[in-house]
Amino acid sequence: MSRKRVSSLFATSLVCVAFATALLASGAQAALRHFDGTVLSKDSSSKTLRITTEGGSKVTFKINGNTEFERIAGGFSGLRKGMSIEVDAVMSGSGLIARQIEPQSSGGDGGGGRGGNDDGPGHT
Repeated sequence: MSRKRVSSLFATSLVCVAFATALLASGAQAALRHFDGTVLSKDSSSKTLRITTEGGSKVTFKINGNTEFERIAGGFSGLRKGMSIEVDAVMSGSGLIARQIEPQSSGGDGGGGRGGNDDGPGHT
C-alpha cells in the first residue's frame, strides 16, 4: 500500500472514531430525564418507585445499586408516600432507572439550574 493511501485511511478512521464518540456522548447526555413529583408508592420487593408528576402523570422508576439518594435519610427506605421529590432517570430496555433521587427544592428551579418538569417523552 502506498504511504498516501495509508495516511488517508488513518485520517478517515480518526474522523469516524471522533464522530462515533460524539454520538455516544450526546446520546448519553440526552438520555438523562428529570422528573418533579410526589411519591405515590414504592415496592421494596421489586425495588420500584411510583410518583405522580406535577403534570399529573404517573411514572414508575426502577431502583438499583447505582441509584443515589441525596438528603434522604435511609435511602429507599426513607421514601414516604406524599413526599415531594426530584428524580433524574435514564431509559433502559426495561423502563426508567432512577439515577438520583432527592427532596424537591422549594422554589424556582431548585437552585440546580435544571428547572422544568419532564412528564415523559416529548416534554421539557
